[in-house]
Amino acid sequence: MRQADIREADCTLDMDDLRSKITGRTRVVAAGYASNIIGTINPVAEIVRLAHEAGAPAFIDAVHYAPHGSIDVKALDCDFLACSPYKFFGPHMGCVYGKRELLLRLQPYKVRPAPNNLPDRWETGTQIHEGLAGVIAAIEYLAELGRRCDPAAGGSRREALMAAYAGIRQYEMPLAERLIRGLVEIPGLTFYGISDPARFAERVPTVGVRLEGRTPLECATYLGDRGIFTWDGNYYAVNFTERMGIESSGGVLRIGLVHYNTAEEVERLLTALREFAAAR
Repeated sequence: MRQADIREADCTLDMDDLRSKITGRTRVVAAGYASNIIGTINPVAEIVRLAHEAGAPAFIDAVHYAPHGSIDVKALDCDFLACSPYKFFGPHMGCVYGKRELLLRLQPYKVRPAPNNLPDRWETGTQIHEGLAGVIAAIEYLAELGRRCDPAAGGSRREALMAAYAGIRQYEMPLAERLIRGLVEIPGLTFYGISDPARFAERVPTVGVRLEGRTPLECATYLGDRGIFTWDGNYYAVNFTERMGIESSGGVLRIGLVHYNTAEEVERLLTALREFAAAR
């Protein structure tokens, strides 16, 4: 397996390095849509194009992008795309899109009595019907949000979902700008990722930071004691924390915003972090 590097200055994917590593011998190209640790959005359409030029299928992990932006698999032309409804306010289930010809051609590992038709060959056994009902409820919640964001969105659920994601983006990014602007002004704080508002189209409102003299766990505990809920660690993005030399010291403090957060909550968080930084 070959991995592409990142640019340390803004923690974005080094596309030149990626291009150099995709060759005629490449069998599959896998990439994340958005980073779950620092919020960077990767140029997935370009990555898919590079994979196809080399004759390889492209697999996109959209788990962390799904709550923040709409996804069009046809426009991306990706061969597979995965996400989980728990990220877009549903139950802890899994979703995989795959092009029909590939889902038919590939041989799943399954029990012999399982049927070979789609989608059953990839979904062996009794389904989790209560979880599926929760997925539908989450989709309907987003659709209703879209109708509230834009009453003229139209009658179809797809139109309502597109309006929801447009409204989510419009609401989240000013909050993210307020958060990031405040974070980078805190003495002793290291910010990982894109901090320039002019480039916010390249990120979702998830940030990773470290505070000098404090571990991420200490920061998360301090905030949690004040009713502000963040997290510490690597969030399974261990390649990133190892690459940045911070895995052994606790990873990062992750702060994530979604469409139900408020400006008041952002200010409370910034005030608490300033106090914690000043108390070193």
